[in-house]
Amino acid sequence: MKLGRLWAVMQKEVRQLRRDRITLAMILGVPVMQLVLFGYAINQNLRHLSTGVADLDNTSASRALVMDMVASGVIEPTLSATSPQQLMDGLRAGRISLGVVIPADFEARRFDGREAVQVLVDGSDTIVQSAAMQLAQLPLDTTPTTNTRPLGLGRGQVSVVSFYNPERRSAVNIVPGLIGVILTMTMVLFTAVAIVRERERGNMELLIATPVSSAELMIGKVVPYIVVGLLQTSVVLGLGAWLFQVPIRGSLLDVYLAALLLIAANLTLGLLISTRARTQFQAMQMTFFVFLPSILLSGFMFPFAGMPRAAQWLAEVLPLTHFLRLIRGIILRGADLADLWRDVLALLAFTAVMMTLAITRFRKRLD
Repeated sequence: MKLGRLWAVMQKEVRQLRRDRITLAMILGVPVMQLVLFGYAINQNLRHLSTGVADLDNTSASRALVMDMVASGVIEPTLSATSPQQLMDGLRAGRISLGVVIPADFEARRFDGREAVQVLVDGSDTIVQSAAMQLAQLPLDTTPTTNTRPLGLGRGQVSVVSFYNPERRSAVNIVPGLIGVILTMTMVLFTAVAIVRERERGNMELLIATPVSSAELMIGKVVPYIVVGLLQTSVVLGLGAWLFQVPIRGSLLDVYLAALLLIAANLTLGLLISTRARTQFQAMQMTFFVFLPSILLSGFMFPFAGMPRAAQWLAEVLPLTHFLRLIRGIILRGADLADLWRDVLALLAFTAVMMTLAITRFRKRLD
């Protein structure tokens, strides 16, 4: 082994890395991203859970109870209800994670030591269930209306009722989310690599010489992968129901429509990546750069409510965040797309923006 030749090869590799800006960004960006996400954005201690309150007693003691719960930092009232049914509707539509029901005879129940408060929980997220259990154990002090009645609530006076996953099985929460994770990983990668592969093999020049427009070429490239994505969705749904007994409480048509929305969003994102990447390796690198924050910030691995506001704003840009709300709402809570219209609109807007950018960049790069 000649040290001179070895040194020359090492110099050549360093120069190549320095010229490859995408690889250099990955070398520096991935450690920084992981450090920031795991150290700052990921938090298992849930705070400020969106909560609906149905205070049927509406006395100073019941209002003091709600203030004590809010002061704990666990809940954040976002819905004022007049009946438990309104809270159930909010849970089903995903507008709230918890519902607090204070009965009309709250004072009498508190004085007699009976169950005085009921906490309704969206059990499709097991971590939210744990936070609700902690809420039930908090020392809640309420102001008595007379000096003969005791302060606070005793043990057992706050009950927690979990819906949609009362057994707290992790598979019920994870399997629907896996549909989104798999579609995000494969759809973005397949599309990004497909366009770049045409360029690397010299086929792109032949396609440009044909009457096919940029929009026709891009749409024609992604349509076959829509079928692939639906097939993957069917496999996960079938195995989830067979192996883990994951229920499908909503419409199966809504499940596939939600999957189509995510597939379209990811395919257009892959197209945009393909207009920037020059090689298949670069396309895979850029896909990983998108996939990492998606899986960490979307709420699949870590609770969305535990993240700081800045991380939540970033997560709202990611398609997987909205799809998880859709698929868990449909499969686990029996909601329909009309109940979850905000996330439907978010995915449609993302798809439109990504497709417009991809077609624009594609024309500029190849004309």
